[in-house]
Amino acid sequence: MKRIAKVAIGTLAITATVSAAALVQAGGWANLKLRAYALTQVFHDQSRELGDLQKQNINPKEFSRIELEQLFNGGPPKDGIPSIDAPEFDTAEPPPSAPDDIVIGMDVNVGAKAYPYNVLNWHEIVNDQIGGVNVTVSYCPLCDTIVAFDRGDTTFGVSGKLYQSCLVMYDRADDTLYAQPWGTGIVGPNVNQQVDMLPTVKTTLGQWLEQHPDSQILSTRTGYTRNYEGYPYGTYYTDERIVFEARNQDQRELHPKTIVSYVWEPDGQTPHNRFSGDSLQFVHDELQQQGSQEAELSGRTVRARWDEKLDTVIVEELDGTVIPSSTAFAFVYPAFYGE
Repeated sequence: MKRIAKVAIGTLAITATVSAAALVQAGGWANLKLRAYALTQVFHDQSRELGDLQKQNINPKEFSRIELEQLFNGGPPKDGIPSIDAPEFDTAEPPPSAPDDIVIGMDVNVGAKAYPYNVLNWHEIVNDQIGGVNVTVSYCPLCDTIVAFDRGDTTFGVSGKLYQSCLVMYDRADDTLYAQPWGTGIVGPNVNQQVDMLPTVKTTLGQWLEQHPDSQILSTRTGYTRNYEGYPYGTYYTDERIVFEARNQDQRELHPKTIVSYVWEPDGQTPHNRFSGDSLQFVHDELQQQGSQEAELSGRTVRARWDEKLDTVIVEELDGTVIPSSTAFAFVYPAFYGE
């Protein structure tokens, strides 16, 4: 018995030492969890996303814009990261969080709302209504991409899959999978369908409320228990890691987490595994120094400018009409819009 006890104690000691070393090497618990993110698929059913399509007698390979082998399991299963489908909101007085907290701002039909990153980091999708319009607001923490759109009568959820290390949403009406940075159906009955995008801005809560003092702010009263004051991805936001595979990184000259904004306009063509149309990328640091840039998009000149009041990039037509755009980490643009 004593020998068995010694072996057990020794095993526990070795396990503790290895675990501690891994924790130190990773740079903290949050980083360690992120590095082992894909291991959670061992404990979750990762077949539902495509299986639900097959139940509709839809062959995913035949109704696909991409190579299915590039559709990675992110770890959590379908809806394992729960969307917020009945959002509650706080008012600006008193502000529900710090003025320097990052938010996604939207103003639709004189209805202004702010969606804090500290909530979206844990949920990624909010199905809401603004100014009488049914909207989905989506955010990918791995890509820093923001895509909001008119969702019609359906709702969207988090599929549990990743494409080019970015969020794959799904339409709950028919289970079509959408690559969020494209806003395009990539697998399912509505493959190649483009969402009807709406303008958003990435700014701080304080700056947003200065321009929209009557704005509502998404509440942490979500019905879920999450550490909304904490960031679940360790040092990922600023370090060089790209957790999952992303193509065309040899075309990138910037640090992978440099913040950019991009616009894109599909041309109706549907080539396999790549975007077809026109797109532009603007680097935030450059625009902050230069003030504005003009470039050609789909045969016309558009302008990207640094908005000092919101401390962010706005892309617009020369007459001032805002063009829906997304922020992103710099690694995203070549992965989705590179050659």
